[in-house]
Amino acid sequence: MASDKQKQFLFARAPFIAYGGAKGGGKTWAVRVKAVGGAIMNPGLRVLIMRRTYPELEENHIGPILRMVPPELGSYLTTTRRMTFFNGSTVKFGHWQGDISELEYQGQEFDWIFIDEATQFTERAFNYLKGCLRGVSPYDKRMYLTCNPGGVGHAWVKRLFIDRDYRRSPGNPEEDETPEDYVFIPATVEDNRFLLRSSPHYLKMLSQMPENVRRAYRYGDWDALGGSYFDEFRYDRHTCPPEKLPAHWRRYRAMDYGLDMLAVLWIAVDEEGRSHVYREWTQEKLIVRDAAAGILERTMPGENIEATFAPPDLWSTQKDTGRTMEEIFRSCGVALVKADNSRVQGHMLVKDMLALRRDGRPGLEISRDCKKLISDLTAIQADTDNPGDAAKTPHEVTHTVDALRYYCVSRVAPAEPPGETGRERTEDLGLGGEPDMEYLMY
Repeated sequence: MASDKQKQFLFARAPFIAYGGAKGGGKTWAVRVKAVGGAIMNPGLRVLIMRRTYPELEENHIGPILRMVPPELGSYLTTTRRMTFFNGSTVKFGHWQGDISELEYQGQEFDWIFIDEATQFTERAFNYLKGCLRGVSPYDKRMYLTCNPGGVGHAWVKRLFIDRDYRRSPGNPEEDETPEDYVFIPATVEDNRFLLRSSPHYLKMLSQMPENVRRAYRYGDWDALGGSYFDEFRYDRHTCPPEKLPAHWRRYRAMDYGLDMLAVLWIAVDEEGRSHVYREWTQEKLIVRDAAAGILERTMPGENIEATFAPPDLWSTQKDTGRTMEEIFRSCGVALVKADNSRVQGHMLVKDMLALRRDGRPGLEISRDCKKLISDLTAIQADTDNPGDAAKTPHEVTHTVDALRYYCVSRVAPAEPPGETGRERTEDLGLGGEPDMEYLMY
């Protein structure tokens, strides 16, 4: 029998419904009941259940639902991971593999999407899956989420459902987040009477965890566990609308390259030494020549790129060719500058750039067109083994952050004010100007 909180989840009608907080509240059970019950009661309903990994998906949903649904009501096809019901409804089981999954779900349509353990998903994944809520069926499109504090998605889940901090886009109201669309149902372990009867020591186990974890998992305290490693980052403070930058600002590129993913940032530096990330490009499975061609294609005519910073491993000799990837990039027209690969020092310098200066603005501003970098800075967590460093997993949120780190650890120069020549700038620095006859005859 469902608890009062589970009933709230089952009967909620908002576009986005989150059920979360403490562990052990019976959230995953509610997902299974709502998905299967909805499929049986609504002919032709298309449902997607998502978990972060396939083993979790199989253990928490596929296995239990196969035991729940008798053969006369529905059949499961392993190759497609889809259950088809007698009335034409379907429940598809999926797990999120980062950028690869964006290709997998491109063009797919669902009426209901369940994201179980949503704080294990990035905001980018959440926004992408929202785009799959569509179609001409008669059913209202909804997304159901379950969540606990902590994880790569802690910040965006807390922002939307706990803090209720909604973004507004003055230039495009269609991008506004509407408060009425988001409903949060707090979960406590006391909601799950069956668990407490079958596992009477569960409360004691939760209570004996470290203080911050105990507050989060026992009581559902969303302030107990931190969000992003870059807790200095604020969307309203560090992002700005896309705009045309002055032509005299110095331009740089920074990149992280691997066959799994290329991430490139274009960054301009103004007269005060403030950095502005104004363009990004990410693409997977590119060989070096195609990566170089894509970088040049996306660098506009007249952009004088003073340096392109890259990780040191691109200077490693390849066993099969005897060449380095840096050589190939250079031969294709993209000369690279080797950046320091010190992770902790580099991430500390990113934090330093995010800090506010005396004028009340940060040393780093990001165009809102750079959605991947913004999402990754929000999502990336601290390394549990080395809290001074950023986590290396999930890997898909590290590429743009690494590119930014290579930029921040490198030396760049501020722009010269328009009309100022190198001679004038040298004189201003007190280093002398043109040598005159008196100087030469001294």
